[in-house]
Amino acid sequence: MTNQPKIPVDEEAKIEEKIAVATPATMMWWKFRKHKAAVISTVFLVFMYLLAIFCEFVSPSVPDATSARYMSAPPSTIRLVDVEGKWHAPFVYLTEMSRDPVTRRAIYTENTEVRYPIKLFSTGPAYKFWGLWETDIHLFGLGVADEEQRVMLLGADRVGRDMLTMTVYGARISLSIGLIGVALSLGMGIVIGGISGFYGGAIDNFIQRVIEFIRSIPHIPLWMALSAALPLEWPVLKVYFAISMILSLTGWTSMARTVRGRFLAMREEDFILSARLTGSSEGRIILVHMVPSFLSYIIAILTLAVPYMILSETSLSFIGLGLRAPAVSWGVLLAEAQNVRSIALTPWVFWPAVAVISTVLAFNFLGDGLRDAADPYAR
Repeated sequence: MTNQPKIPVDEEAKIEEKIAVATPATMMWWKFRKHKAAVISTVFLVFMYLLAIFCEFVSPSVPDATSARYMSAPPSTIRLVDVEGKWHAPFVYLTEMSRDPVTRRAIYTENTEVRYPIKLFSTGPAYKFWGLWETDIHLFGLGVADEEQRVMLLGADRVGRDMLTMTVYGARISLSIGLIGVALSLGMGIVIGGISGFYGGAIDNFIQRVIEFIRSIPHIPLWMALSAALPLEWPVLKVYFAISMILSLTGWTSMARTVRGRFLAMREEDFILSARLTGSSEGRIILVHMVPSFLSYIIAILTLAVPYMILSETSLSFIGLGLRAPAVSWGVLLAEAQNVRSIALTPWVFWPAVAVISTVLAFNFLGDGLRDAADPYAR
């Protein structure tokens, strides 16, 4: 057993005084930053959402840019030293495609006589940033007139689309649908669960039976039935919001039960009784006194609900019941890679799966950190 170093009395008194005057938010932050995995996950998620927000600028290409020359091409090799041993700024060699005379499979080789430097803020295919203004400036690229010569950090799919571009564009839909779905579930859960726990009695019994009925339905058949009801001619934007609603209709029940349990525990507390005696309305009691008292707990639950929504959208799109091409989401991209040939010959088309797994793990670690930080007095 190792001896813990003793803190000097004066320093310990200063720490206790600092804790005594700290706000709850400050204490949560002190506790949260001790959770290293949660802090790293937060940085990773911020990075992912920035990629999703600025996907047009970050991507070296555009989603609809196909190329017969780069069908199923492997990731580009970024080099600093040429064949003669000379150092250069990051560059790629000219990629040339040939065919195997027997299998007719595409073979990609590098022509070491032609070198293309990688440039920051390079020109490339034109796009409309958030559909507002048109530009052709990308974060990086080759900046050459020959549009057939590309730099593909994650390779290309079977029709020659850049996988980095597709993965980053897919992040916008897959990450935002999680936030939208959770926001809708949160609103329904707080309202319905709050009514159930605050009033109790017959209202509570009715709401709980409805929740039990919804939770008793297997999710996959329910998603299949609701998704099948969507008209095939609907545009991508309508389908996107319809999928968000479908996920919210099945995801609010757990939040409602959580809110109901907290309301049942608090409605007889002294501060609630005091608010009633002072003439506060029921709405004010719920919104001002009850909900903020366990807001940190709700935040922790939300961070665990977002990955569930992301996985749900990915699952629906993967089996062909969610978003469909030309929409670009991680589920749609994985649906196009669900064959043995992709696994054996082009494993780089599974980068969207890596993005899904990494994001879900990051949200779980973030939820763990927030849950621990919600009780700052716990050791």
